[in-house]
Amino acid sequence: MVHIKKVVIQGFKSYKELLDLEPFSKGSNVIVGRNGSGKSNFFFAIRFVLSDLFSNLRADERQALLHIDRDEVVLRRQIGLKKDEYSLDKKHVSKQDVVNLLESAGFSRSNPYYIVQQGKVNALTMMKDSERLELLKEVAGTRVYDERRDESLKIMKEAGAFFFLFFFGQAAGRREKIEEMLRYIETRLKELEDEKEELKAYQELDRERRALEYTLYTKELQSTNETLRRLGTDRQEESSRAKEEYQNALLVHKALKAKERELKDAEIEMRRLNKEKSEIAPVVPDLVPTPRPFVKLSL
Repeated sequence: MVHIKKVVIQGFKSYKELLDLEPFSKGSNVIVGRNGSGKSNFFFAIRFVLSDLFSNLRADERQALLHIDRDEVVLRRQIGLKKDEYSLDKKHVSKQDVVNLLESAGFSRSNPYYIVQQGKVNALTMMKDSERLELLKEVAGTRVYDERRDESLKIMKEAGAFFFLFFFGQAAGRREKIEEMLRYIETRLKELEDEKEELKAYQELDRERRALEYTLYTKELQSTNETLRRLGTDRQEESSRAKEEYQNALLVHKALKAKERELKDAEIEMRRLNKEKSEIAPVVPDLVPTPRPFVKLSL
């Protein structure tokens, strides 16, 4: 028996926070609570996933068949400002895929009475016999087949009337319509032929345009590459000159530093000599002998 095992709601109407509710019984399930506790929104969330609510918000529909060979699946519907998205076991699917899956499981859109809303029981007791009969047809799922049968019969009647008029109408009227159709086809063929020639001319001009653009782009690319090559050469030369000047400046700086050291050493030596001179000067007069008088005769 197919049944809902778990319901997870988040950011839907009054359920702002995450609600994770399980397990559900395979039989009947009753949700009770005080007024304003969120019972209606809880069932509304289930109907939102399983029914056709907000279907007009979809921008497009894809048609495909989905084959499910697992015992349990997770169905999710997410609503946005422009469209809503369905996912089955964390895989994106179309709305028609979900409808086919739910109908195969017994959750038909034409029979939404797998959820008994508040007040439905009282409304059932107040119904007329004809209304109860229609409700039973809807619950049993037979009304949708009656509607489809009536629709099919209507289409068959319209198609039969069309073929009857087409094959058994007046011959003159048929021939006139056929001739009118042939004139329309000839006119349309001429228009298509003219459009074909215009398209050929456009394609030829477009090829020329693309060829000119390619030539222009090629020349611009060559000029740009040449400019880049020249700038690269100039940059390399400037870099070499700057490196050479830096090396020369470094040598001059080293020479200046050596001269400064020599000058400093010379100043230190001069101060040392001056100090020694000042220390020796008082002793020098005592060490020098007094000169003796003499007479020199020359014959």
